[in-house]
Amino acid sequence: MKKFFLLAVIPFFLGCAELQQIADSLPQEGTTISNAEVAAGLRQALDFGIDKQVTKLAKEDGFFNNELVRIGLPPELQKVDRTLRDVGLDALADEGLKVLNRAAEEAVQEATPIFVNAVKEITFTDARNILLGDDTAATTYLAQKTTDPLYSKFNPVITTSLEEVGANRVWTNIINRYNALPLTSDVNPDLADYVTREALKGVYTMIAIEEKEIRNNFAARTTNLLKRVFGLQD
Repeated sequence: MKKFFLLAVIPFFLGCAELQQIADSLPQEGTTISNAEVAAGLRQALDFGIDKQVTKLAKEDGFFNNELVRIGLPPELQKVDRTLRDVGLDALADEGLKVLNRAAEEAVQEATPIFVNAVKEITFTDARNILLGDDTAATTYLAQKTTDPLYSKFNPVITTSLEEVGANRVWTNIINRYNALPLTSDVNPDLADYVTREALKGVYTMIAIEEKEIRNNFAARTTNLLKRVFGLQD
């Protein structure tokens, strides 16, 4: 009723197209979004994030060329990297970094089925809470549901990958060269565990980027469902 009253008092010199634009901008009586639609919208947003961002990480240099998620050295080996570079062994240090990132890139290929299952499990209650949560509420939900199964999937793949690409040989060479230098102490970190945890952090970082984009940028809501659902939080 309010909508028709407002239209009635608008000056008559406005054209039909202008009137329609004004009408469309006013609240629609009876407009509601069901819990099922909210859940479907969140699932779609997460699916887009997984498809758009996680698949990038699975490609060669997906980690290594991405400054947001590039895997550096664990704290125990950062001094190794600095020392090697100080004595002119930059190429050797770079090779060591690259093989760590290659292992992560290979492991991420195992992620999609686990993410898909987690997305399907979003309940109506979860959906409302996530939608009205902070900018990364959906990513946080996904991390809670998938961290353990992803670790179980990633770790053996990374362990094997480190062996196949010669990481063990490379790092044995690096560590031996480092340990041979004067005034150094031996280091022997669990590289597979470290790379696995860094790979997981990288995956959630990229999904969070896509979630923030959909929440805060209307143009990123590329379907009617995303526009309707995320319009609720605006």
